[in-house]
Amino acid sequence: MTDRTPHDLMLMFQQGDEEAFRELVRRFRDPITAFVMRMLNDHEKAGDVAQETFINVFTHAEAYRPVASFSSWLYRIAYNLTINEIRRQRRQPSISLDAGGADDGDGSPRFEAREERPSAEQEMLDRERRAAVRRCVASLPSKYRGAIVMKDMEGLTFDEIANILDCPESTVKSRVMRGRRMLQKRLEPYLGMAKERF
Repeated sequence: MTDRTPHDLMLMFQQGDEEAFRELVRRFRDPITAFVMRMLNDHEKAGDVAQETFINVFTHAEAYRPVASFSSWLYRIAYNLTINEIRRQRRQPSISLDAGGADDGDGSPRFEAREERPSAEQEMLDRERRAAVRRCVASLPSKYRGAIVMKDMEGLTFDEIANILDCPESTVKSRVMRGRRMLQKRLEPYLGMAKERF
């Protein structure tokens, strides 16, 4: 199974091969969870939305058409479910005890280990910085948040994002540019505080 492409696995699953579905989940569970986490800034909700994404793939397998890549189709499902969750949270605001915490087990990017261990103060500042960025990204309007997360955090190309969002590439570029400006503006107060500490 490991030598099969995601497209091949999805076609096998459409024909009833549940092992092919398990392989798709194994390959894409962590990337989809990390993507949703970056959109929501809530680890528990990200796990729920990622699970819902794969439930949708399982229950709507017949809807898959090999027009775009499998990963674009999968990310579109995850993106749409995440947007639904954002809308639901706006209607029913709740406070998560985990949101914005300094926990590093949240799907944030891994960095290479340094030769020498940073001081406890430096580790705390790094955690605060990452948490501030996550909070600022999560506060962006969803259309800009999605574009920023896919481009700057997931490393997708403008073409891939356009396929996922089903919009022109020029629209994606515009959203990324505007989202970056908004993010920079929202991070300015934090960056000012960081400068004062040094």
